[in-house]
Amino acid sequence: MVELGKLEIYILSIKFSDTAWRIYEKLPKPFRYNMGDQLIRSADSIGANIAEGYGRYHYKDSIKFYYNARGSLWESKHWIYLLHKRDLIAKEQYDTSMQLLEQLGKKLNNFIQSIKRRGDKA
Repeated sequence: MVELGKLEIYILSIKFSDTAWRIYEKLPKPFRYNMGDQLIRSADSIGANIAEGYGRYHYKDSIKFYYNARGSLWESKHWIYLLHKRDLIAKEQYDTSMQLLEQLGKKLNNFIQSIKRRGDKA
């Protein structure tokens, strides 16, 4: 069994959380306390749900949390999109964030599928 801190999807989720935090810190104060807070919550929720799912015993219980992580990932995409659309982050930050979220999303989907396959064989 892989240690959580070595799980690629968890590592990528932490990387995105760090990216979101850097964006948050540079937002003008009026936007920090509405859009910024929502971004931080959704970004941190990705890793938190991966961690919680990882700690569950039954695969169906785990998958529920991985689905929640995927939902938080899509919410994060929404906030990054709006921040860019409203000229609150540069195109480079937008592109980097979206690329990271796309990569994480694909790996998370593959991880979910692998857990399902393992569970179906049990």
